[in-house]
Amino acid sequence: MDLERGTGLTVWRQIASVLAQEIGAGQLAAGSRLPTEPELAARFGVNRHTVRRAIGELIDRGLLRAEQGRGTFVQEHVLDYLVGRRTRFSEIITAQKRQTAGRLLESAVETASTTVAKELGLRRGAKVVRLETQRDLDGRPLALGTHYFSRARFPGLIQAFGRDSSITKALARCGLSDYERSVTRVTARLPEAEEARLLSQPVNRPLLVTESVNVDLEGRPTEYGVTRFASDRMQIVFGD
Repeated sequence: MDLERGTGLTVWRQIASVLAQEIGAGQLAAGSRLPTEPELAARFGVNRHTVRRAIGELIDRGLLRAEQGRGTFVQEHVLDYLVGRRTRFSEIITAQKRQTAGRLLESAVETASTTVAKELGLRRGAKVVRLETQRDLDGRPLALGTHYFSRARFPGLIQAFGRDSSITKALARCGLSDYERSVTRVTARLPEAEEARLLSQPVNRPLLVTESVNVDLEGRPTEYGVTRFASDRMQIVFGD
């Protein structure tokens, strides 16, 4: 492709403009991998440094994302994660016609910490079930969750969760047919190295962290959870 040289508009900005137009027109589809730097350099008749500057501009504008070891991709639409009285991960994603999947990273039965016991309304030294989960959005990791439940109330929860990787369905199997969100607190922080690896994101990009308590319809705490979201893939929206 011929670029206009000597016009006062730098070549790398022209390349960024062309790529942005192709993204807007759908010629470069959301989630698709961008051609490599050598391929783009050959297409535009420039060196790789010039291409790199154009790509960096589009990353800064949120049109592209770079994944270490994988390449550069066209950014997908950000997910609106609605937090209200009824917050269900899978329902939120499928309602927006997106795909989700989950898996169990770790499970354990342990003694509740002071914070966990307080949030679940348990006595000191009570046993809790802890589930460590990962949830994906359109095939990319979106969230890491740490979930705590009373072992006395939900003794078969680990096995129930293993059937279909859904906390809502697992709780239903354990006798809890419905629950509501009581508390949601939101903070931001940089990820630990393992969190960045699991979420396929840079260590210098902040996480959105939600701390939540769910209760049954009688107001008794059922779950205390801490979820770490990849902040470039979703936004938290509060509703009724």
